[in-house]
Amino acid sequence: MPSMSEIIAEHTELSDADHRWLKLLVSEWQLLADLSFSDLVLWVPDRDENVFWAVAQIRPNTGPTALVDDVVGDLIAYSPEHLVSEAFGSGLMTQTSAAKLQAGMPVDTHAIPVKLAERVIAVVEQHTSQLGTQAPSSLETAYSSTGAVLARMVTVGAFPLPADTSNLAFSPRVGDGFIRVDVNGDVEYASPNAVSAYRRLGLIGDLVDEHLPSLTAALAPTGPGPVDESVTSVLGGRIARRTEVVSGHAHLTVRVLPLLDGRERVGAIVLCRDVSDLRSKERQLVTKDATIREIHHRVKNNLQTVAALLRMQARRMESPEAKVALTDAMSRVASIAIVHETLSQAFDETVEFDRVVDGLLKMVGDVSSTAAGVSAVRRGTFGVVSADMATGLSMVVTELCQNAVEHGMAGTSGEVLVRPSRRDGQLRVEITDDGRGLPEGFDWRQSRSLGLSIVNTLIEEMEGCFIIGPRTDVPGTRAVFEIPV
Repeated sequence: MPSMSEIIAEHTELSDADHRWLKLLVSEWQLLADLSFSDLVLWVPDRDENVFWAVAQIRPNTGPTALVDDVVGDLIAYSPEHLVSEAFGSGLMTQTSAAKLQAGMPVDTHAIPVKLAERVIAVVEQHTSQLGTQAPSSLETAYSSTGAVLARMVTVGAFPLPADTSNLAFSPRVGDGFIRVDVNGDVEYASPNAVSAYRRLGLIGDLVDEHLPSLTAALAPTGPGPVDESVTSVLGGRIARRTEVVSGHAHLTVRVLPLLDGRERVGAIVLCRDVSDLRSKERQLVTKDATIREIHHRVKNNLQTVAALLRMQARRMESPEAKVALTDAMSRVASIAIVHETLSQAFDETVEFDRVVDGLLKMVGDVSSTAAGVSAVRRGTFGVVSADMATGLSMVVTELCQNAVEHGMAGTSGEVLVRPSRRDGQLRVEITDDGRGLPEGFDWRQSRSLGLSIVNTLIEEMEGCFIIGPRTDVPGTRAVFEIPV
């Protein structure tokens, strides 16, 4: 199925401004569909104005659908009796004189011209099922009358409202809670869900005939001071606004849209949703997140204490082998501490691993007492890795860089280079030095090096592969590993 943008670009001469307005309309027209209990289809004129293309379609959440099939991508030719042609040519809303059968169902059809800057740029065709029609309830009457006002606003370019298009995915919908207020802010109608939401705020009685801005401000006091003017201003209905009303543990998100007759304000729609449970869950998540970060912080502190103890013990050792072993152990503990330090500053269980590696490279250079004038640098990015992978990956990088500094570069100056790259779900890391290189006939698989054994074990656990050998371009050593990420 072609997209709205593709059809407009291929078949119409609508301008970019026209296209933006139609996209704005489509982002908001669920409100019109729900209030009018109607399926909506947006038709745009072809370069040949005798032809119209269906570019968007939506069904109501409040009633049965009148259009069983999707019509996006279909076209219709001009006909004097066709409502779309008539509405586009006249600039006036048109409708069928009686319900017609569509797929065996009686359906009322309206055509609403879409205007921008006094020009008709498209037509919204409105299909309303009349199946099982009976005397409408007060809710249906309130919805339908408000939907009719919105339809008239579309014909003069007053709906949608460009200033009120942010966070539409999180906005309350008609079914969440619907209130109709008059030009003074007095409630003309409130749906049962809206009344229930206000009862969570502490409402006693009914909403009808209450002055909604004053009532809401009284139910959600901000302290001993005067009435909260922000609430009264938002719910006054003069401009499109949003707010959240809080009273104790009750949270109500509110969206206000003014209703216009021509250019004169005649009232407003107030959509509200009880989000108390959502806010409670958000507070729980924030608390959990803070607890996890605190745990990482404490683990980091404990690991740094262990590393410091190992360093102190190494300084007191007379055996060179024991001193080296304790220093290596200290580096391994410190590398894990760096991961937990990064996690303690993050808001989820992933790690920007470049920060970790930069800390590791600094530590490797600092703890190497045998390397004079050796620098360890990173070129490229590791990207984001999971917390589960970060600890093992940090130890692998630490071991390989430490081996390069202490063995490959022993007694010489030079550079240890870490080159990470990502491709096709694989993280590839190449670590090279320009030192004296590996001994003749060296086979890392037969080596008794604890560091290389740790590297190989960790990479196997991460389902990766690892090789190490001499550089081919210049003297030195090259280690490469790949792991899936």
